[in-house]
Amino acid sequence: MCAAARRLKARLGRRGIFLLILGVGKTCWGLSFLFDPPSPHGLELLTHWCSLRHWAWLWILCGLVTTGSAFLRVGRDGLGFLAALPPPTVWAVAYASAVLNGDYSRGAYVAVWYLTSHVGVILWAATVPEYSVPHLPRPARKGKAP
Repeated sequence: MCAAARRLKARLGRRGIFLLILGVGKTCWGLSFLFDPPSPHGLELLTHWCSLRHWAWLWILCGLVTTGSAFLRVGRDGLGFLAALPPPTVWAVAYASAVLNGDYSRGAYVAVWYLTSHVGVILWAATVPEYSVPHLPRPARKGKAP
């Protein structure tokens, strides 16, 4: 690993690296909705209000906040985890709504995927301390029988 990458890894820590990966991914996903929007099948709840090109900005802005929070100290990075939650939550609600309305039967699987692989992982990662070291066993005392 080059020196710059080592410095970046040391600067960001585990939580920061997670936020950086998550933020860049969310931003790229949002950009894909701007430049090449997919079929809105299953997202009718969202497209009822505005087009997917407009909803792209939710992903982009939340992704940028998440990315920026990667460079904050532990304890101040909570905004990044908080900002990472709305896009997948909104998408999961939209897909679940499509299932309940009978518009998109596959939406249940997509909604559960967003809730577990995105929302669940973000909630879990937000609770992980920067450094978690397992406790070492206590050494046995000399001269005493157990």
